[in-house]
Amino acid sequence: MEESSTFPLPDAFLDFLKANGLDPSIYTASDSTPRYIRLKPGCEAHVQEVEAEMKCNLKKVGWLPGFYSLPPDIQIASSKAYREGKIYGVDAASGAAVMALDISEGDHVLDLCAAPGAKLCMISELLGDSGSLTGVDVATHRMATCKTMVQKYALGDRCRLFVADGTTFSLLPVMFHSDSRSCEPAMDEKRDAFREWTSRRPYKERKKATKTRKTDASQLVLGTHHPELVFYGRHSGVVGLTRNELYQTVCDNEVSSQGYDKVLVDAECTHDGSLRHIQKFEHWGWSTLQRRVLDAERTSSLTILQLKLLTNGFRLLKVGGSIIYSTCSLTVAQNEDVVEQFLKENASAGRSFCS
Repeated sequence: MEESSTFPLPDAFLDFLKANGLDPSIYTASDSTPRYIRLKPGCEAHVQEVEAEMKCNLKKVGWLPGFYSLPPDIQIASSKAYREGKIYGVDAASGAAVMALDISEGDHVLDLCAAPGAKLCMISELLGDSGSLTGVDVATHRMATCKTMVQKYALGDRCRLFVADGTTFSLLPVMFHSDSRSCEPAMDEKRDAFREWTSRRPYKERKKATKTRKTDASQLVLGTHHPELVFYGRHSGVVGLTRNELYQTVCDNEVSSQGYDKVLVDAECTHDGSLRHIQKFEHWGWSTLQRRVLDAERTSSLTILQLKLLTNGFRLLKVGGSIIYSTCSLTVAQNEDVVEQFLKENASAGRSFCS
């Protein structure tokens, strides 16, 4: 068997691994690590067709339903199956995080760090024709990728997407608000109600909607940043609501019974646990590794961010719900230490965690 090719790790990164108790040998297999795809439900009959086009065997991942592994050098973006929305690329680790949510029919799910969108698609598939899915990401361009994915794979019917700060996002599943209206909206509000989402709206209407969102954002304050709704499906609970109803602030006594059933916090991190990500520094230049991974100040700011994301995700979780925290880092500081600090600061979570 041919030995896997390796790439040289700079001394600074080796020191980082040593300081975090990580074995450098795990990075030597980066060129032989398979890539993964998920087959859209209902497309199982097309496996042989996909294999023939890509000229490789798709191997089922036994512990991840719908996942297949394939050789690392296979490019899926140019394939017919990808263009037609039958498959999409997603890491097995991301799939494991979604499966850990144990999504059930009717769940209202929050993905607090949703970009670039593969996890959103998988969650939407698992929900099927029930429940709702809310995706949040702080970066406009990354959320645009999410919107493209849910539209391409026709998985946005029960989904709403917000550009927002995940550490302060404060919106509950919208159907609760729509059920609690005390009276019919006034005429002005009816004109401001959300219609079924369509990318084919006339230019003048889209321009007017953008202007309205900017005006609303200057008038409504939720946390420190006002969320911007960039996509919503027909059955997401948004259609028919006015903006005031959609952007209702959260009361603590509402969250316990009306919060999300499942929350996923796949937090921003140094990505040192992604072999392919580390390998990219060969092309980006190892000097950028210092700024993106090794810089102590950046790591410190990341752990603060991670704790805030986890804390806010838990705040929006209903009593008895489940929250999953995950990263692409192998360091204790960004995983166990964050969870430990969170449990110290949230006694009720500790009781649930231990049960």
